Amino acid sequence: MHVIFSDAQRAHHPRHFLAAGVVRDCPEVPARIDHLLAGVAALGLPITAPPDLGTAPAAAVHTRAYLDFLAGIHARWQAVPGAGAEVIPNVHPRSRADGYPATAVGQAGWHQADTACPIGPETWAAALASSHAAAHAADRVAAGDGPAYALCRPPGHHAFADQAGGFCYLNNTAIAAERLRRQVARVAVLDIDLHHGNGTQGIFFARGDVLTASIHADPAGFYPYYWGHAGEQGEGGGAGANLNLPLALGTGDDGVAAALETACARIAAFEAQALVVALGLDAYAGDPLAGLAVSTPGFARLGHRIAAIGLPTVLVQEGGYPSPALGDNLAAFLGGFLAGTDGAER
Repeated sequence: MHVIFSDAQRAHHPRHFLAAGVVRDCPEVPARIDHLLAGVAALGLPITAPPDLGTAPAAAVHTRAYLDFLAGIHARWQAVPGAGAEVIPNVHPRSRADGYPATAVGQAGWHQADTACPIGPETWAAALASSHAAAHAADRVAAGDGPAYALCRPPGHHAFADQAGGFCYLNNTAIAAERLRRQVARVAVLDIDLHHGNGTQGIFFARGDVLTASIHADPAGFYPYYWGHAGEQGEGGGAGANLNLPLALGTGDDGVAAALETACARIAAFEAQALVVALGLDAYAGDPLAGLAVSTPGFARLGHRIAAIGLPTVLVQEGGYPSPALGDNLAAFLGGFLAGTDGAER
């Protein structure tokens, strides 16, 4: 298995986000990387840095206006009298049909869905490097080099085509899927993060060539609240190509595994030719954001079953926050996946 990671992804260090009216320390910090690398090291997997691919991979799924915003907003924000150190929105449009503002403060509200995606001086560079990891992993898989794990940080699955949210800026999962779509006719995205992959769903919602399937905590009472419900099945050409499997808070190994069987059946029926897994380890019972209760052995079980799907696979790191078990959970999942390849290219 190829592990793709750029040390440039460490530079982004968000300090704060607002949750339930309380300013909290952001858990999506550079230390996540060290936990995840420990999991990689436990399996003895080699690490490759991705090449600089510029903005082309991101531009395949994001708007140019949004990319320009991410690249330049922090410098513009600092020119606002009294502005804070991080770009955090305080006003939002009522709908995407409203007028596009000219000011930094207005554009922050347009392009940032919530307060959990603060933009600092190094956010753009780190997010771009993270997108390169996802794109290069997809390229390796498309070339027939076996499965690849993209250690993406910051994560990406809450980012829409023109909007950041939930610690996410560039949608690495969607970037990998679109990259694979250049080589094959049908790609499946399987999201097993604690939270619904609302950005990924939004990017592909009207497309029938990419199946999006997400297993997550029920958004009726959990982030991202407005997306991820079972009735969201795609629209237009994408009707029927979106599957949401919301689970009750506290669901453990067996319940998640049962939902995975449903997702695997849909992937098989879709006749996907390649797979992107949005690998969230925040479904762990002891994760700081825990809403589900997957155990460390449970992650091995999930990895083994996903490998049995038998498709060329890109694993893209999404959630999973600093805890003593984070590295162990990654090692369990990747170890289970490798065991499930049954002697195939590792």
